[in-house]
Amino acid sequence: MNPFHSLLIAGLLCTTAASAQRSETLLKTHWQFHRGEALGAEAAEYNSKAWQAVSIPHDWAITGPFSRNNDLQRVAVTQNGETEASEKTGRTGGLPYAGVGWYRTTFAADTAGRTTLLFDGAMSEAQVFVNGRKAAFWPYGYNSFFVDITPYLNPNGQANVLAVRLENRPQSARWYPGAGLYRNVRLIHTNRIHVPVWGTQVLTPHVAADYASVELRLNVKGGEGMPLRIATTIFDDNNHIVLTRENTQTTMHGQPFVQHFTIERPRLWSPETPQQYRAVSRIYTADGQLQDTYTTRFGIRSLEFVPDKGFFLNGQHRKFQGVCNHHDLGPLGAAVNRSALIHQLCLLKDMGCDAIRTSHNMPAPELVELCDSLGFMMMIEPFDEWDVAKCENGYHRFFKDWAEKDIVNMVRHYRNSPSVVLWSIGNEVPTQCSPNGYAVARRLQDICHREDPTRKVTCGMDQWDCVLTNGFAAMIDIPGYNYRAHRYQEGYEGLPQGYVLGSETASTVSSRGVYKFPVVKADGKMYPDNQSSSYDLEACWWSNIPDWDFANADDQPWTLGQFVWTGFDYLGEPTPYDTNAWPAHSSYFGIIDLASLPKDRYYLYRSVWNKQASTLHVLPHWTWPRREGQTTPVFVYTNYPEAELFVNGKSQGRLRKADAPKSAPRRTQPEDYKDVEKRYRLMWNDVVYEPGELRVVAYNDRGEQVAEKVVRTAGKPHHLELVRADSESLRANAEDVAYYTVRAVDKDGNLCPTDNRLVRFKVSGNAHFKATANGDPTCLDAFQEPQMHLFSGMCTVIVQTTNKAGAFTLEAAAAGLQPARATGKSQ
Repeated sequence: MNPFHSLLIAGLLCTTAASAQRSETLLKTHWQFHRGEALGAEAAEYNSKAWQAVSIPHDWAITGPFSRNNDLQRVAVTQNGETEASEKTGRTGGLPYAGVGWYRTTFAADTAGRTTLLFDGAMSEAQVFVNGRKAAFWPYGYNSFFVDITPYLNPNGQANVLAVRLENRPQSARWYPGAGLYRNVRLIHTNRIHVPVWGTQVLTPHVAADYASVELRLNVKGGEGMPLRIATTIFDDNNHIVLTRENTQTTMHGQPFVQHFTIERPRLWSPETPQQYRAVSRIYTADGQLQDTYTTRFGIRSLEFVPDKGFFLNGQHRKFQGVCNHHDLGPLGAAVNRSALIHQLCLLKDMGCDAIRTSHNMPAPELVELCDSLGFMMMIEPFDEWDVAKCENGYHRFFKDWAEKDIVNMVRHYRNSPSVVLWSIGNEVPTQCSPNGYAVARRLQDICHREDPTRKVTCGMDQWDCVLTNGFAAMIDIPGYNYRAHRYQEGYEGLPQGYVLGSETASTVSSRGVYKFPVVKADGKMYPDNQSSSYDLEACWWSNIPDWDFANADDQPWTLGQFVWTGFDYLGEPTPYDTNAWPAHSSYFGIIDLASLPKDRYYLYRSVWNKQASTLHVLPHWTWPRREGQTTPVFVYTNYPEAELFVNGKSQGRLRKADAPKSAPRRTQPEDYKDVEKRYRLMWNDVVYEPGELRVVAYNDRGEQVAEKVVRTAGKPHHLELVRADSESLRANAEDVAYYTVRAVDKDGNLCPTDNRLVRFKVSGNAHFKATANGDPTCLDAFQEPQMHLFSGMCTVIVQTTNKAGAFTLEAAAAGLQPARATGKSQ
């Protein structure tokens, strides 16, 4: 069982960390929800019995229905180079996220000491009421925030009423933002003397193989001017005591307590060895009374960005092999789910991905914890908008008064996480070209440096004619290029930093299992069926195919690596079909589709990034009725240098990948990348289709046969297959989910890649149906109905556990096919 798997829930209140001094409780169940305005709903005596019963996290909009009219926008997307407004459909997923929602629950609280509510995220413009009194307002839906509710509590152990009003305004997002209390809500109780939320900071001034110095700073509230004894024990990942230290200090003027440690032969954190430590600090008064116990997780690792040489982690040079991800979980919506995040991260890890950019907003804390424990470096990013609007009702309305508060919360929340290696202050903000853009960026970067002097700051910039001349890019710690791969050389030579980061790359588009002929490289290519070709040669006009970015990483030591747009398809932003092209309503950018099914491109990245695995992938499928005798190119993605292709036993030739240039080329024009894909793919462009068998044999550098892959023409669809897509143990906690891949196959088990029939699902036993998806950006089937059309012969069904441990059965049935059945169990 993964130690960071979903938390156990028990009744109304679930204690997740407790001691005699401190308790933290998840408020998960017994919530009531109302969609729409509800006048007076903040009052304690308000009658909400008729409201819908829900559990938190909850996304009110993911159940749909999809509609062209949901958040229909007429806008010019300036960051995509548009100068005239046009009608945008599906831009936020075609889901009904706009409007007001109310949540209410009750909770018990001890009035002695202090009680705090911590919201991991609430979408959006949250107004928090406790017993009818307004306790907090926080506008930004992606950020975590907390409020001391001690003054609002009822005395003598009486129940307290919590009410939360949320509002999503139309045209407030460029993608699906989710709606509601879509992240966890926590109730924290402490003594009067306590460490506040995010009240510690761990610094590692010296990191080496033989020893590391660790500095722990603790902020303590309620003990001003009092002598306090701090006893801290540091544990390793195996719960072994590393060392202990005690100090007695008196806090004055809000200064933190500071403790210093030296850890011999430290276990350094990296994506390959994600080792962590745990500092457990106990705070005592002078008479020996224990006041608080606070745990800080941290890792020990060094970060260096060296001009001309690049990025070094623990002294080892490496390039970021990263992806950008929006926060939605496909058919699960924006409601955070730890086991779904694990599923996503395991897919990315197998691909060779080692970094995540939280584009373009603060992440759920569960994602950061999992990146700490599973081994992913992170660029955490707060905003898609500063003081100049991209969306009519976007964050620009709050930027002046709230930007610093949001960044402070973001940095203090995650500055102890070893996975976090960079802060970003924004993405493609129009302010980058404004006269005061330099000053705004400087202010935000300075806030990050003030709150965390150990990490550098970047910004995803796309207007390079502006930022290379107005000082904006020169001022940012790490110049982040969004696309414009052919201008990296210009940035490296013209900026003072001595390196360039691909903060957003590729924007290659594809639809899983869809192949278009003739096969050509194209920008912004569109087709009548609103799909994009999975030959992986189609990109947006501002971007490029993946091979450009591979070459930049391989050839130039001063490039820091890349963050691909995107790891997963996401709801909304269906470029290139975003202008009056309904029903397109989800992205085509993902390496993995909305149903968590890898596209062909996944194996291209895997062949380059995953140095430990054998990769041999063939495309397209080989079932093409009425294409007999027509040219049907065959591509192979492999980590091996050479392969031979056979069609029905006849050799189509043996190909070898092109060699890298002997000296690093200066690439300053798009044509400088001509034929670069021959370094990373094997392409037989003149293959003539005939039904039968497609076979590829791979060879290593010594000419030895090392791998083989066969794809056969499928016969008549015969039966369904159900295959568990993940291997995590399931806990009976009413949260864990299991992903199953559904396939229509012929009698010999070959995928039938054109079968799109409807499949119906039934779950019995100690689990229930949760959601389904097929990865088709144009499909309007509801995710929460137990049925889904296949897309390119496949779909995904997600099953969720109950609170009762035991076995469950999943059944899939479709007209004209033999059904499939799978069993599982939770513990």
